[in-house]
Order: sequence, then structure tokens, then C-alpha cells
Amino acid sequence: MEWHREREFYSFVPLGDDGILLLDFLASRYSRFDREGWTREIEGGRVLVEGKIVTSPLFPLKKHGKISYFPGELPEPEADLAFKVHYEDEFLLVLEKSGNLCVHPTGPFYKNTLWYQASALYGELKFVQRLDKETSGLLVAARSREAAAVLANGKTLFHKEYLVLVHGDFHGTVHAKGRLIRDERSSIGKKKRFLFAGNSGNTLGEAAETILIRERTVPPGMTLVRALPVTGRQHQIRATLFSLGFPVVGDKLYGRDENLFRKISEGSFTEEEKRLLVLPRQALHCAVLGFVHPFTGKEILCRCEADFGGDPTA
Repeated sequence: MEWHREREFYSFVPLGDDGILLLDFLASRYSRFDREGWTREIEGGRVLVEGKIVTSPLFPLKKHGKISYFPGELPEPEADLAFKVHYEDEFLLVLEKSGNLCVHPTGPFYKNTLWYQASALYGELKFVQRLDKETSGLLVAARSREAAAVLANGKTLFHKEYLVLVHGDFHGTVHAKGRLIRDERSSIGKKKRFLFAGNSGNTLGEAAETILIRERTVPPGMTLVRALPVTGRQHQIRATLFSLGFPVVGDKLYGRDENLFRKISEGSFTEEEKRLLVLPRQALHCAVLGFVHPFTGKEILCRCEADFGGDPTA
């Protein structure tokens, strides 16, 4: 199936800028180019106003108007673009992705995403679930807006099981029911921590519930844990295990040293620090995905093996 979409950056003209010239609008808000550079982009036909190419830098804009910029091909970081299809019909797909692939376009990633690569084969997809770039495993994509609306309306119950490798000796089963709040002990703004229900501060943040089950010991000093999320919060499994004292192996943010996350962001990550992670990416994998098909009533159950991208015993 032939499919292609160019990368688009867009914004809307605020009320106070009614009548501003196109060049002034772009140059005052976006540092990608200076005024001369933006003039070249406009005259080159790479800027659209309300869906139409405008080649005059002096074109006056109207409030709430949509301004689109199409930069053309941009370099992207490498990614593992391979994916598997576990289930397919006219309504949806169940896909398996690697631990080095963004689901949606973000930052420098556009074509090197699961959305772009899978849409090139199946037509534009709408993902009703998401996994972090470094989380591997199964997720569902709808093949139309109508199917996406039905899958996302909350009536389709998804059963998901994750495998996660942690530092330490995790025992038995833990029913972690409580809340996720901002981790005020961390200097990284997006980091969260888990509080059991009944603890102080448990009215803050988001309700979160995960059942954690010991699978087996993985020497040296690690445990493979099966995680069954009851709720679906961002960072839920990783933050919960970290707060319980079991950092996720290979995790830059919820691993043993969050400073590694900052050093990677700053580009000062050394080979020795890379070895401290043990694995090249966070050891979290969606291994089981089950649901009742909302259109056919068929029970769908998909499974896939975990491959964390390295040998933790090495």
C-alpha cells in the first residue's frame, strides 16, 4: 500500500498577533533560521498558511490561522525498524516492536518510528496504546479513525502482562495499590515515585495499581518479575518497582543511578558508565496482550518472548 507523509511543524496565530507578517511571526518565534533563512524557506514554498503555500514573507496573518512548515528530509538517529505482526484484520493490528523504536514521531524521530514504518505497509494507523522507546513488546493499532474511537472508549478491556528484570531479590507477590506522585527527591522533573494507599500524601498524583509476581532469579543479583498493570499510568511499572527498592536493569531514569539519565542528555555518557547499566536499554517487555475484539467478539490473545538486548550475566 503506497503511503507517504512529510514531516510537518505547525502552530496557530494567537489573538494578539492578528495582522502580523508571516516573516515576523516565524522569525520572532523559531530560532531554526534567522530572518534571511526564513525568507528562503517561505520563498521556496515550504511554508503553508491555512493549507495553502504562501511565498511572500510579507503576507499578513489572521488570528487563529494555522501556519505549517515542511522542512523536507532531516537526519534522524538510528533505530531498530523491524517489527512483527501478531494479529491482523480489517479493523486493527497487534504489533510487536523492539526496545529501540519510538511508537510516535518525537524529537528527531519521524520516519524512524513504528507509526511511520507500519503505516507505510498498512495505511495510516492510529495507535490506541503506547510503549516507551526502550520498552519492547505488544501494542494495538487501529486501521481507521472509527476503529480507534471504539478501541479507546474505555469499553474494550486490555489484559497486559509485562516481564521486567530488576536489581535485587524480589520475593513472592506484591499488590502495589496507591498513587504515583512527583519524586521531589529527584532533580529530574518527570521522575515519579510510588506511595502505597494509606501513606501520607496519598491524595496527590495519580491512582496506580500493579500486581508484581516473582518469576525467577537471574544471576548475579537480579530477578525476573511479571507485572500486571491494573491502571495504565506513564512510568507506572518502572516507578513502582524503583520505589519498592528494585531498580529496573538498564533503566537510565529508574535504575540504580539517575545521574546517568542526565549525562546521556548532556552527551557526557562514558563507556564505563554504560557498563554500569548492565543492559543497553531498560529491561521492560510487554509479553502478553489479550482483549475481546470490539467488532467481532473474538477473544484475541497474543504472546511474545522477551529479548532485553544483551546478556545480564556477562
